[in-house]
Amino acid sequence: MPVSTLTRPRPVHRPAELLAAYLTGSFYFSSPYGTLLADGVRTRVHGSPRRRAAAAARALDEAAAGGVPDPVVVGALGFRPDAEASLLVPAVVRRAAAPSAAAAHPPGGQAPTGWTVRLQPEPDGYVGAVGRALDLIGQGALRKVVLARCLKLTAADPVAVTSLLAGLVRANPAAYAFAADVTAPGDRAPRTLVGASPELLVARNGVTVTANPLAGSAPRAGEASVDRARVAALRDSAKDLGEHAHTAGHVADVLGRFCTDLDVPERPEVIGTPTMWHLSTRISGRLRDPADPDCSALGLAEALHPTPAVGGVPADRALTAIAALEPQDRGYYAGMVGWTDRHGDGEWALSIRSAEVCDRTVRLFAGAGIVADSDPRAELAETAAKFRTLLGALGFEDPV
Repeated sequence: MPVSTLTRPRPVHRPAELLAAYLTGSFYFSSPYGTLLADGVRTRVHGSPRRRAAAAARALDEAAAGGVPDPVVVGALGFRPDAEASLLVPAVVRRAAAPSAAAAHPPGGQAPTGWTVRLQPEPDGYVGAVGRALDLIGQGALRKVVLARCLKLTAADPVAVTSLLAGLVRANPAAYAFAADVTAPGDRAPRTLVGASPELLVARNGVTVTANPLAGSAPRAGEASVDRARVAALRDSAKDLGEHAHTAGHVADVLGRFCTDLDVPERPEVIGTPTMWHLSTRISGRLRDPADPDCSALGLAEALHPTPAVGGVPADRALTAIAALEPQDRGYYAGMVGWTDRHGDGEWALSIRSAEVCDRTVRLFAGAGIVADSDPRAELAETAAKFRTLLGALGFEDPV
């Protein structure tokens, strides 16, 4: 069901127009529900962790009282609950329908000439970290933990975020594509979080709430017979089904605190992106108290995050393990990005298949869910496949 604010009467733009109008510093978000492009800053939204939804509600009320028609809060939050955030009420918002393959004809990505590549950690280091995570699982300290590795690319010239975003939308118009300014004090140039996530954390449309957790994955081969076999194997994999159950169960438990008539399918289905296959469960419910700021799209996203799709089980021990086993702070990777309006409606996606771009540097992450019967080399291969989304948009043919 489309998010309600995307269907209210307003000036209509074409999706390709908004994509072409994106400039570094703007906020762009497109999804199967529609496209939003925001420019300028009316108010920056500050709030303590887990209370940013209340701060956003106050900022939206103040904007409406100041004469802003149908104001929205847009932005991104980092991975850890106490991480940095970049939320604001923009000065100008334009909307359009969802992108389509026919609508996306932007210029190609930046050619990979002159790049330097740094892996953090090196592949053997990641395999070793997975082994240590498996030790923790074997000792009973964890049931699941998601471990990521970082790829830092440095180009000879500044990276064109506009071309990178356009390439991501062109490659997968059905993704939750985004570009958000996340410039931090001390940055010598604008910093942009850009990506094309396959995973909806939560959307709200009136009293209806929808979430689409993904967990359990297999690389797409690009050959029909091989992909059919991989889909069948994923659908029947005890390891992947168990991993998925952690995430779907968490999402259902959290939404159950806010919703009635919660619909949770008994078994996941398999969905595909241009690079991956994922186990997917689409969960929906009706809000008990839609007027509560905690029941806004942002409030629900804060309550859900981090799901076991990006953290682990138990959540607190998984966060501790991630901090100990990953050499690089995730920043905004595996956080969330999206928008919320004054009615509480909105969309928030997990900021996976993403990168932070600053001048000549691109920092991207890919992670895999580690459970008791994980194979370290297979998990390494999964992260390599997930890197392909951003690397392809940058012009690289093969993952690292």
